[in-house]
Amino acid sequence: MVKQKTIKNEISLTGVGLHTGKEVTMTFKPAPINNGFTFVRVDLQGQPVIEADANYVVNTQRGTNLEKLGVKIQTPEHVLAAVVGCDLDNIIIELDASELPIMDGSSKYFVEAIEKAGIEEQDASRNVYVVKEVISFTDEATGSEILVMPSDDYQVTTMVDFGTKVLGTQNATLKSISDFKAEIASSRTFSFLHELESLLENGLIKGGDLNNAIVYVDKEISESTMENLKKAFGKDEISVKPNGVLDNLTLHYPNEAARHKLLDVIGDLSLIGVRIQGKIIANKPGHFVNTQFAKKLAKIIKIEQRNHVPVYDLNQEPLMDIHKIMAMLPHRPPFLLIDRIIEMSDRHVVGLKNVTMNENFFVGHFPEAPVMPGVLIVEAMAQTGGILVLSTVPDPENYLTYFMKIDNVKFKHKVLPGDTLIFKCELISPIRRGICHMQANAYANGKLVTEAELMAQIARKQQ
Repeated sequence: MVKQKTIKNEISLTGVGLHTGKEVTMTFKPAPINNGFTFVRVDLQGQPVIEADANYVVNTQRGTNLEKLGVKIQTPEHVLAAVVGCDLDNIIIELDASELPIMDGSSKYFVEAIEKAGIEEQDASRNVYVVKEVISFTDEATGSEILVMPSDDYQVTTMVDFGTKVLGTQNATLKSISDFKAEIASSRTFSFLHELESLLENGLIKGGDLNNAIVYVDKEISESTMENLKKAFGKDEISVKPNGVLDNLTLHYPNEAARHKLLDVIGDLSLIGVRIQGKIIANKPGHFVNTQFAKKLAKIIKIEQRNHVPVYDLNQEPLMDIHKIMAMLPHRPPFLLIDRIIEMSDRHVVGLKNVTMNENFFVGHFPEAPVMPGVLIVEAMAQTGGILVLSTVPDPENYLTYFMKIDNVKFKHKVLPGDTLIFKCELISPIRRGICHMQANAYANGKLVTEAELMAQIARKQQ
């Protein structure tokens, strides 16, 4: 299992936003496990947090833009690509403005900052979605298409065709995320002259200059346009190179446009929220099709995770029968709510309860239509987790387990007499000082019936 990663130290960069022209200071900070990528607007009251989540995408006209409860994050894609390209899982990105710095229009400076901050493993496994079948999204209006197919690694291929003489068909491929820094990170954003004219006329590209955007000249430049460009870029002279690019820039690669589109794909797909094991193929990608695909894939993953029920052989010899459970837990019938422990490691435990009509609680809990009380399902999950934490001490019979916190409890289906309940508890963080923080799920009839985050602590019995 691959471990999650974050940075060791915080580090800051200062630049300007491409579209707003506002100076912004951005600080990368280490984040705890399962944090993911989060933005914090330190310039606003309460320092609101915006998660890098495809569901917060509000428009993609000039980059990917997020908004949560009225708080905006503009053009985060190059930073997010750098974070993924550096193989991180968790990071906090603080900003004192809405738009991230454009720097040179690539991910290069963000990668360098992350490497300078240092990278460290965390004590938790990475959440990876393994692609099992082809999933695709097509934008009928533009013909843009993006799909993912099964693969042993995360790979990306982009194919672009702009239908112009100056920039025709290009392809780019990233076979391994470990190659991101060397092959993709320095690829800069680009624009066509006809797009640039419109943006300049409408005051929508205030932070652009010849050092952070490649400009492909796809039309004849009039004298008035040339004067506008000189003024916009603060240059006395501007000319067009033989390869159709405005001067003061040398392409890093002949297919730099396709490589930058690949960079954008990686950044936009980070909004899915989990790592992907699969091959991405994007034909004429753009922020709209990228983020629509991210939303679709995120929804599919959420449904699969919600419906995923682990399968266990209930006929095998249990790891612990009721006698061994009672030797460890202080609970006794009718409040002992687990019958077997069928699996356990240093990070998880799986327990079982056969729910019968003879349960004590059915006498008074809806006797006409018996349903197992939800609070007792939570208690049963806690008892299962108690086995895990008590197994860390040599004399568990001398300890009691107490709840500290219960969060995010959801009851999804009823549990009825005749059901077999399976409880799976996994550590969210390592057990420290007898404190156990775990994700607990209860399954019955091939469905997830209850889920909760539980925190409990063991304490030695008073003599």
